[in-house]
Amino acid sequence: MRTSIAIGGYDRSDILGIVDFVRHAEALGVDSLWSAEAWGNDAVTSLAYLAGKTERIRLGTGIMQISARVPSMIAMTALSLQALSDGRFLLGLGVSGPQVVEGLHGVAYDAPLTRLRETVDILRMAFRGEKLVYAGKSFLLPRPGGEGKALRLDHPPTHVPIFLATLAPKSLAYTGAVADGWLGTSFSPDHAEAHFSHLRNGAESAGRTLHDLEKHAACSVAVGENVEALIEARRPAVAFSMGAMGSAATNYYNDAFRRAGFEDDARAIQRLWLDGKRDAAAHRVPDEMVTEFGAIGTADMVRARFQAYKDVGIDSLTLRFDAADSRSRIGLLEQIVDLATGLA
Repeated sequence: MRTSIAIGGYDRSDILGIVDFVRHAEALGVDSLWSAEAWGNDAVTSLAYLAGKTERIRLGTGIMQISARVPSMIAMTALSLQALSDGRFLLGLGVSGPQVVEGLHGVAYDAPLTRLRETVDILRMAFRGEKLVYAGKSFLLPRPGGEGKALRLDHPPTHVPIFLATLAPKSLAYTGAVADGWLGTSFSPDHAEAHFSHLRNGAESAGRTLHDLEKHAACSVAVGENVEALIEARRPAVAFSMGAMGSAATNYYNDAFRRAGFEDDARAIQRLWLDGKRDAAAHRVPDEMVTEFGAIGTADMVRARFQAYKDVGIDSLTLRFDAADSRSRIGLLEQIVDLATGLA
């Protein structure tokens, strides 16, 4: 089982202070690093810096929001990072949600899958070294009626792996059909078909199989003997995903838990959260919504969970865990990587 780590996001991470952690991760054999982007750090700047501070670990955007950039700029950024990292860059893309897209970027959140399809089409043209000529519903290149001309980017043809972070059924099917990899969240090996059935349908429609897709799954990890306390500590994060990661009408994380069989629970937690009852929302989270969507418990329990992810076909776990300081963070990573090594 390969492992990945994530940095950045909305938690005001210390980007400069993370370098030592990333170097330790690389020394431990961690395969890849994903830079989060929400409404804090961007997904690109840290990777450009880390490209010069590392040698082997793959560097991916996890994710770059397509609503914040036009496709040609995404392509130029990806090609630049691929060159700076000596071929270690992974382009992770996602559509985000209406709260961020319309609230932060001021872009209409309509037909997000169409926008994603067209973005990937244009990116692949750019990576092949072709002139950017495209007529779609979201993008029209060159813009008609003016002085624009078709251009090709000033880079040699380069393969840049495209990973898609998708949750909704149609988006998952599209990922299975065209992507190099999938960045999965709200995923449980106990309910793998909630995601895999759609990925598989898309792959088969394009003459592919799930083996053609590099599958990464985010996995919250907590190791300790007091399992009850570990579960209790995770409830607020699950409630946040159910209630805050989207709007009342559009919450892909909530939808994914509902497809996995937690229909009543997910809806009830969302209602409590949106009513401002956040403590009650966290209390409403059942143990299974914690334990079945991560690796929580004793060392033996965590290792068994890692095995479960591998058994259903996950290729790499993106490890998410809490630690009080840098030293304990590195120590916990060492323990977790050791547990993920040598699985059957």
